Amino acid sequence: MALRQIFAENLRRARLAAGMSQEELADVAGIDRTYVSALERCRYAASIDVIERLATALQVTAASLLEDTEHVPPRKDDT
Repeated sequence: MALRQIFAENLRRARLAAGMSQEELADVAGIDRTYVSALERCRYAASIDVIERLATALQVTAASLLEDTEHVPPRKDDT
């Protein structure tokens, strides 16, 4: 799966888990609501600065928004 799609899915999942609307998230992160919508629909690629602002607003790590949790390969020590 492409990183942009992973980010979009994780962003939406984190936003819903936080109980926030797109408008609320945009307000807290200081970005436009239509931009949040476009990010969740993979229309735009977010800059590192925007990822950081969104993560802060959602109280999650930036890394968690980029992590592919569905396709995590086994670690070497897990074998």
